Amino acid sequence: MYAVLETGGKQYRVVAGTKLAVERLDVAAGQPVTLDRILLVCTDGKVTVGAPHVPGARVVADVIEHHRGPKVVAFKMKRRKGYHRKVGHRQNLTVIQVKEITA
Repeated sequence: MYAVLETGGKQYRVVAGTKLAVERLDVAAGQPVTLDRILLVCTDGKVTVGAPHVPGARVVADVIEHHRGPKVVAFKMKRRKGYHRKVGHRQNLTVIQVKEITA
């Protein structure tokens, strides 16, 4: 059984036991979180596609930790004009582990 869920503007394919890093969630570490924006659920070869979400489908996960992602550097430059900007960004992430998928 697997599901495709949406969180933080991104889509993830998960099965029970999957560990993944998603955009920061407002849940303390060690607490469970229920994700209800499920786009697709596959159970024993039977695929259910939502329009846009599957009604009644849930993914329950545990929040493992919060951390920051790797630094991404953006450099802008215009040649011969003396213009250059260097900006760094680190995204706040939450690591979750999927416990169960219910459809």
